[in-house]
Amino acid sequence: MEDLAAAQKRAIQVGKELTAEGREVRYIRSTFVPGEGTCMCLFEAPNPDHVREANERAHIPFSRIVPAADLTPKSPES
Repeated sequence: MEDLAAAQKRAIQVGKELTAEGREVRYIRSTFVPGEGTCMCLFEAPNPDHVREANERAHIPFSRIVPAADLTPKSPES
């Protein structure tokens, strides 16, 4: 868990650095599945290249980058 927390901090920092350099990417959250030994990280970026660069610069190993859609329900007040 310590390694995951450290990787999360690096992802947040690298996202800020890349955005300051003009390549927008924002780390949102991670979900760890202990039984699978898998961690899924969610980023917001205009293209997968920015996400790839963020992971590489933060030294976070990954097997693939796939687009995802946010299906969070909107609150009735919205």
